[in-house]
Formats: sequence, C-alpha cells, structure tokens
Amino acid sequence: MKRRDAVLAISASFIVGFILKTVLGNKELSPETALETAKETFKKTGPISGSWIYMTPETLEKNGLNYNVYQGGITRQIDGQNKEYVFYSDVETGVVVDVKDFN
Repeated sequence: MKRRDAVLAISASFIVGFILKTVLGNKELSPETALETAKETFKKTGPISGSWIYMTPETLEKNGLNYNVYQGGITRQIDGQNKEYVFYSDVETGVVVDVKDFN
C-alpha cells in the first residue's frame, strides 16, 4: 500500500507542476498583442497609417540594461509625408522601450 501511495504522490506532483508551468511559466506576450499595445501608445499622439512587427524576440541593450524585445514599425502621415518609426516593445509587458526615426 505504501508503494502505491508514493506513486500516486509523485504522479500528482508531476501533474500539478505541469499545470503550474503551463499557467505561470509562459509570460511572453504574442507579437500581435505587443503590436496592438504599441499602436495604442502611438495613437495617443495622432493617427497611424501602417504597422508591422517581427515575430521573433531579440535582445536590445539600452543604458547598460538588456531587454528582451520585439522590433516593430509604425507609419504616420504628417503634412502629406509618410513618417516611419521603429519601436522596440518589451516581450513580457508590451511597453515600448525605445523609438527611433526610420527616415
């Protein structure tokens, strides 16, 4: 009987561990969600006319810190001219970490 209890306890531990890892372990946002968050941020200062995002995260070094980010872009029409920006969005939070003029 004790062997059976030990096997049940080990099995239950694996199942609970797997469930917790599945629920809590994957903290990365999808690239699509990160893009939507960035678009909402850019829309606060005016309309946008286009956007894109790379699907693979990369590392960005800024001010001596390393960030795991998605790289994307936003296009705006300002005075009849397309103005393009490259942004870097944090993989876990979706916060825009850096923005650069593309033109």
